[in-house]
Parts: sequence; C-alpha cells; structure tokens
Amino acid sequence: MTFDATLDTRFSQAEHPSDWADAKSALERAELYWLTTIRKDGRPHTVPLVGIWTDETFVFCTGPTEQKYRNLEHRQELTVVTGTNTWQAGLDVVVEGTAARVTGAQPLTALADGYRAKYGDDWSFAVDDEVFDPDGESAHVFRVTPTKILAFAKSPHGQTRFTPSG
Repeated sequence: MTFDATLDTRFSQAEHPSDWADAKSALERAELYWLTTIRKDGRPHTVPLVGIWTDETFVFCTGPTEQKYRNLEHRQELTVVTGTNTWQAGLDVVVEGTAARVTGAQPLTALADGYRAKYGDDWSFAVDDEVFDPDGESAHVFRVTPTKILAFAKSPHGQTRFTPSG
C-alpha cells in the first residue's frame, strides 16, 4: 500500500506536505499509542496501549473482557494516535481506520515476533490459531487498515493528509 500526501494549507505554515517516510517512522518507533473506539451508546473510549506498525497497518491486542474489545464487537471504526506532547518540535500522527481480527497460527506468530522485537522478552506471546497467550489471558489480535492518516508537523506547523492509493 502506498499513500498520497496532501498539505492542508488552511492549517499549515509549512510550504510542503510532510514526507510519508517521516510519518511511517513515527508510527514504527512509537512505544505508546492512544486508541479510541466507540461504545455502543456512541461515547468514545480512549486508552493508551502498545502496538506495532507493520505492512502499512497498525496491530494491537486486547482481551475479550476489555472495553475496547466490547466496543469492536459492534463498531470497527477507530483512531490510533501517537506523537509528542510538544508545540515546537516533533510529529503527531493520527490513523483513522477499520479494525479486523487476525487469526491463524502463521500470521499470529509473525505478529508475536514483531512485538518481541519491538518491546523485548516481556512481550513474548505463545500463539494458537485464534489468540496470543492461549493458556493465559487470551489476547485477541486486531489489524487496523488505514482509511486516512493525518500528520501534524511542528515548527513550521503543517497538517498533511495521507490517503491510501494502492
């Protein structure tokens, strides 16, 4: 998948859109993300969590008793945010997309390897055909396919919209 970049001049001091390579790097390097799902009654639910950016998608896991899992049972649209809490430096990135369950021993093993590579042995998951950690808390794995990504550059400030193009 590739992404087309468009600078929103209404909200930008920058003259050019952010580079996709910079936005992708921010998504890959982030240690913490903020996930917002929607409750059945329409209220948002936002939580910090760990995850990985792989194959131009965001991957996270959650247990079936957690609020975000229950929200995803009725609505798969969500946002994922990462960045810095500074005004004059850094890049904030917002991924809008749709979540889908990942199953199968081969894809789950590859994703578990991605977690371990990024976060270390504390995030070492056993897998089966359905979940991470089948003999413990049983975390279901979700892949977020982006429908739009916004990058907010700072100094000069610029808002770039990335849309999937292939």
